[in-house]
Amino acid sequence: MSLDRINPPELSPATGFSHAVAAIGTRLVFLAGQTALDGAGKVVGESLPEQFEIALTNLLTALAAAGGTPADLARVTVYAVDVAAYRTHAAELGRIWKRSAGRDYPAMAVIGVVRLWDDAALVELDGVAVLA
Repeated sequence: MSLDRINPPELSPATGFSHAVAAIGTRLVFLAGQTALDGAGKVVGESLPEQFEIALTNLLTALAAAGGTPADLARVTVYAVDVAAYRTHAAELGRIWKRSAGRDYPAMAVIGVVRLWDDAALVELDGVAVLA
């Protein structure tokens, strides 16, 4: 698998994401939306950063079960019920991402939503990975 992260100098600096990712591989993995659900199906974590870390861990667990690693992520979409809070915690969320997934960012988007499937969920992540 090969991912080429593309960040044209004409665009704003890519901080915490890549503007584009070109992927060459033989297997696509589509990762379902993951929230801060524990193994019993209960939303855990009171704060956005706590829930983000659990949701990211859940996403990476699903990816690992499919044979992938964080470096294989080509695309991640973040759904947040409070985009202002997401922006406020952006530096902390970036540290969580780096600690869990590394410094190679996929193409990403943050989308504000009214609510998620579980009322207590503050954030959800889904993604696409390209494996060799």
